[in-house]
Amino acid sequence: MDIRRLLIVLGVVLLAAGLLWPWLGRLGLGRLPGDVLIARRHFRLYIPLGTSLVISVVLTVLFWLFRK
Repeated sequence: MDIRRLLIVLGVVLLAAGLLWPWLGRLGLGRLPGDVLIARRHFRLYIPLGTSLVISVVLTVLFWLFRK
C-alpha cells in the first residue's frame, strides 16, 4: 500500500472517530473489564488494557478486510 493512501485512510478514520466521539463514548470504551485504574490521593494512573485489546482486534479485522 502506498504511504499516501495509508495517511489518507488514517486521516479519514481519525476524522470519523472525532465526529462520532459523543456516540462512541456511550459504548463503554474506557470502562471495560481489564482496564486498570489506580487512584491515590494526588495520583491517578489509568491503563486501558481491555479497551486497547478491543480496538486492536477491530482494527486488525478492518485492515484484513480492506486488504482482500
